Amino acid sequence: MTTNPLRDPRDRRLPRVPEPCALVVFGITGDLARKKLLPAVYDLANRGLLPTNFALLGFARRDWDDVDFAELSRTAAREHARTPWREEVWERLSNSVRFIQGSFDDDDAFDELARTLGELEGSHGIGGNAAFYLSIPPSMFPVVLKQMQRTGMAESTPERWRRVVVEKPFGTDLPSSRELNGLVDSVFGADDVFRIDHYLGKETVQNLLALRFANTLFEPVWNSAHVDSVQITMAEDVGIGGRAEFYERTGAARDVLQNHLLQLLALTAMEEPVEFSAEEIRTEKLKVLRAISVPKDMARFAVRGQYEQGWLAGQRAQGYRQEDKVADDSRTETYAAVRLGVETRRWAGVPFYLRTGKRLPRRVTEIALSFRKAPHLPFAPTDTEELGHNQLVVRVQPDEGVTLKFGSKVPGSVMEVRDVSMDFLYGEQFTEASPEAYERLLLDVLLGDATLFPRNAEVEASWAVIDPLEEYWASTTPFSYRAGEWGPRAADEMLASEGRAWRRP
Repeated sequence: MTTNPLRDPRDRRLPRVPEPCALVVFGITGDLARKKLLPAVYDLANRGLLPTNFALLGFARRDWDDVDFAELSRTAAREHARTPWREEVWERLSNSVRFIQGSFDDDDAFDELARTLGELEGSHGIGGNAAFYLSIPPSMFPVVLKQMQRTGMAESTPERWRRVVVEKPFGTDLPSSRELNGLVDSVFGADDVFRIDHYLGKETVQNLLALRFANTLFEPVWNSAHVDSVQITMAEDVGIGGRAEFYERTGAARDVLQNHLLQLLALTAMEEPVEFSAEEIRTEKLKVLRAISVPKDMARFAVRGQYEQGWLAGQRAQGYRQEDKVADDSRTETYAAVRLGVETRRWAGVPFYLRTGKRLPRRVTEIALSFRKAPHLPFAPTDTEELGHNQLVVRVQPDEGVTLKFGSKVPGSVMEVRDVSMDFLYGEQFTEASPEAYERLLLDVLLGDATLFPRNAEVEASWAVIDPLEEYWASTTPFSYRAGEWGPRAADEMLASEGRAWRRP
């Protein structure tokens, strides 16, 4: 008998549904759980991607019972869900919702959590499988992990799997990252730890791999012989909101540069993996991260800034030091820009410019490859005055898609060449809306697919890049820029000194 090719387990077009399991969320009352995790659970259920035998457990200090928690979860899911609301879907899900009240140092609460998981094996048939999401500050990790170790909840066996999801930041520098990684790895097996970077769950980031490795059009010119420079930008138009205490300890470089932007750089610069598997993709990314070189002239090529009062979208925005709970003399950066190199044969000599900032003119994340100009133009100089560099731009958010910019003749009786753009938009090309990043990542955790999750070696390699920058910046004061501007003037001068300019998204 021949097998049905549509049932080939290697066929990634088939919807993949996890085994029966439970998802336990620590810090269930926080913003992340309310705005992202609970809606993602509902959306997965609505799409038929959760197993029939599934349970959701919340752990927090609030004095709630299962009914209170179910109602909070319903409200959060309905308010923030991506897919249409269907009451029957939530009713099925709510039958498997449980809440455990207690603090992280409460032995009785963790004993109750372990008992509840055991009871659900029989009543809901979850098979002992469970994923634990640590939606809590990293300072709380040691207490929670030791409690899980004490109760045996972290132990995987041949009959069941236990996994843990760790939110960023993964430490504050290389030593603290190693300490945190050592702690997590001492409780869970290396294959059971999922360090989540939600940017890697975005559809456009994953499309970067398809763009490069599924086509013959781009890869031949994806190297230093054709690429002049690469710019990776993550701009936000909002301020710090209510995150002042976190931001004062962290700053823009640790918050975004160390994880999101370096991961995007790694995906942009990596070699083709032997196969599309978690191990091979992570191996190629790690090679890039270890090949990154920091600028020798930090004063020129490592710029940080802090926003001052200004105007944004027609409204006055206060400065960072005027934000609630921010020190009057704070030297925390809200903007960071740096020129990095990738010392490989493919990329030697190509500058990678990375920048991130708060209170910039618009919210946008993109990767822009700027190609070298043609070595010879047969046109008169006046014919090409409006012609710039060819560019390939991958827009991660908000207008997910790809833009190709190239020169074209302007209609008319004379030869005039000007830049034009050709756009691909996800929203126009595909009828199905892209899933939220947390939808994809939560599903991958339950499936045990670690492709989109950095391993500890990647995290440590990223800190090895950031630590020298932080060491230099520790003795400097951030440049100021007004809210609504594209960062401090020093960042523009950084590129201008090499005859380049930042792309305006």
